[in-house]
Amino acid sequence: MPFRNLTQPVYHQPPSNSHGDLQGLFDMVHGYLGIVQPNSFPKDLLTYVIKNPDFLRNQTVYQEMLKYETGFLVCTVIGLLFIVLVPLVGFYFCCCRCCGHCGGFMYQKQNKHTACKRRTLFCFLLGITAVVLAGDICAYVSNQRISQSLGKGFVIFNNTVSNLNVYLKSIPQEINEIVSSSKVPLEEVNSSLSNIGDTLGSKIKDELGGRANKVLDTTEQLLQDIHSIDQELQKVNRTGARLQEMQKELNKNLTDLRNEINETLKECGSSCGKVSVENLTPETNFDTIPDVSDPLNLISNLTSLDLNSTVIKARNFIEEIPQKVSDQTKKEVSEIQDELRSVEKGINEISDKFHKLISVKDISAFMENIVNTANDYKPHVVKYDDYRWGVGVCLCCLLLVIIVFNVLGLLLGGLGLDPNGVQWPTKRGCLSNTGGNFFMASVGFSFIFSWLLMLLVLVLFLVGGNSYTLVCRPWANGIILQYLDTSGVLPQLNVKKLMNLNGSDVNLTSIYKNCEENAPLWSTLHLDEIVSLNDTFNISKYTQSIDSTLNKIKINIGSVELLKDDQKQSLLDLSSKDGPLNVDFNSTLEQLNQNLTKQNLNTLANNLKELANTTTSDTGKKLQRQADELKEIQNWINLKFPPEIKALKESIQSLQKSTPQIPNRINFTLSEINETNSFIQHQTENVIKNETKTFIWNTVNYFSSYLTWVESSIIGEFGRCGPVAWALDSVNTIVCNYLVDSLNAFWFSLAWCTIFLLPSIILAVRLAKFYRRMNVDDIYQDEIMENFELSRQSMFKMPRAELKK
Repeated sequence: MPFRNLTQPVYHQPPSNSHGDLQGLFDMVHGYLGIVQPNSFPKDLLTYVIKNPDFLRNQTVYQEMLKYETGFLVCTVIGLLFIVLVPLVGFYFCCCRCCGHCGGFMYQKQNKHTACKRRTLFCFLLGITAVVLAGDICAYVSNQRISQSLGKGFVIFNNTVSNLNVYLKSIPQEINEIVSSSKVPLEEVNSSLSNIGDTLGSKIKDELGGRANKVLDTTEQLLQDIHSIDQELQKVNRTGARLQEMQKELNKNLTDLRNEINETLKECGSSCGKVSVENLTPETNFDTIPDVSDPLNLISNLTSLDLNSTVIKARNFIEEIPQKVSDQTKKEVSEIQDELRSVEKGINEISDKFHKLISVKDISAFMENIVNTANDYKPHVVKYDDYRWGVGVCLCCLLLVIIVFNVLGLLLGGLGLDPNGVQWPTKRGCLSNTGGNFFMASVGFSFIFSWLLMLLVLVLFLVGGNSYTLVCRPWANGIILQYLDTSGVLPQLNVKKLMNLNGSDVNLTSIYKNCEENAPLWSTLHLDEIVSLNDTFNISKYTQSIDSTLNKIKINIGSVELLKDDQKQSLLDLSSKDGPLNVDFNSTLEQLNQNLTKQNLNTLANNLKELANTTTSDTGKKLQRQADELKEIQNWINLKFPPEIKALKESIQSLQKSTPQIPNRINFTLSEINETNSFIQHQTENVIKNETKTFIWNTVNYFSSYLTWVESSIIGEFGRCGPVAWALDSVNTIVCNYLVDSLNAFWFSLAWCTIFLLPSIILAVRLAKFYRRMNVDDIYQDEIMENFELSRQSMFKMPRAELKK
């Protein structure tokens, strides 16, 4: 009996948690946060904080919190120092520069390492600028990813809730599908009972009628062959009688004509002596045809016993078996059908029990409320995200301005210098001086805005970093679910109490792990502690009464004789090998193959005509008349005898072919009839019992197959909870992989750029001295120092520097 597998719903695909091209950046952020916060998840501390709103009054708890957040506090202190010191240093640096100190005096001391220093500073600043540019790009991409994540987040959230709704709706549908499948065995059993004549009766009919019909077919064929023999014997009897009558008439005609011809030949005299009519007699003797009255009488007696009616009666007995079974089992069938209705009622009660156990209405309403709330807030989230995105882009552009100033300083400063390096500081070109000014502009922007960047970084770092370490990392490790299972912070999430599973180890962690593998609810929630399938779907519970009712079935189909004793005896009378059917037709066939007359009548007639032509008129006329009579007799013979002889030959040949087989066939048929009669008399009851047991077993097996399928479906397929784990994974992907990681990547990239602004400031200030136009020259040559015009004597002095204003 076929049962299909439970239909699994079609769900939206869960989102991918891959970071794509930013995986390296996210790994750096995770590594950094792992260094900042290496402590494990604070289960006890968090439990106390949640349960005690006034936790700050407890100094021990306060100290534990500070100890746990040591890494973040250290980074916060560093950030605050940066926020305070960098603008302060920038202020003092500006004041000193305005007073001509800290490099504000436009004089650059020259020596032989000046060019090397400039190139070194150039390379380092170029590298720092490239690093800051990379960080700015990462910040921009992360900023974009946050907006994209919000857009995807709403779509994924709606798909996730949709998956949960589909899953929740599928649970009662699967229950209904399992229960509705009970119609299959119920309809099978009811149909089998309603047509018990065809199901059980036909089996009995086939078992008994198989042998009986075979024997009856053999008997009918034998009777047909005996009837054919009877017809052939009657043909032989009739044809022989006609041939014998015609033989007598022919003998008389030939005798009379022979006497007349002899008288005429005597009158003719010696001239007619050569013609003789002594052989003008019949040659074939039809009196040799044997008498077949004995076999005809025996066959007539057999026919009078009406064996065909007996065979038809036996066939009707076999054909009436299904109707007899149907008539004799009406009471039991009615009782079983009443049992089927009670079984159907019991199965519907099982359905109600599962529906009450797994109610999804409240959950569905709660999920719908969440979706509506999220959709209400979506326009506001999108609106404020646009503001956030604009601020992020402005910060990235601010960093880009500093980067552009550095790049222009490097480009213009490098292009504006004399490639030979002998240009005086006071004579530096406009390009070189402009490059140096761009460096100073970069330094000014860095001092002005770096503290603001660090302030934003610090705030985002505290929010995003703690979100990752307190939520995302323990979520990914499964620690949060373990915490919710053991802390008792949210007692409404205690699965044991909700499902009355006092002795079970079911918790949120085990549920999630099972749902990750798309396990069924039976094993996930340990429903065997609530519903016992052995009691609920106990086959004996439903089939005991059915079995007992079916065992009440008593069927009596009666008995039948395939042939009666006198009919068997009549057949035995024909079965002897030397009996009445053993008729010898060989002598008759020899006679039939001879000529009908010893002398050819046509030849004799021709001879008489020749004599008639040579004799006197009276004698000739007699001879002519007698010749004509011979012709007439020959024509009569040709007309009457051949058809009868042919028919007789055919009948004899048919009898010679069929009659020798009849005795053996009669004996074989009688033997089969006796065996079949014995089988029907002695084995009918056993056949009925065996087929009834088989019918009962098949009926019970319908329920057994159904209940086995129900048990396997509930244990192995019912309520596969993969969508629950997918929903949690989707929320984790949205919150952590998309939002928190993108936010952390954004502040990490800004911090990256802000930290590298410090060496950029130092290098830009130092390198600007090499490109800006100085007010005082300090010209140094490796071997000769020149000052406008050198005297001849000065060529022998030690090299020295000379200031020139």
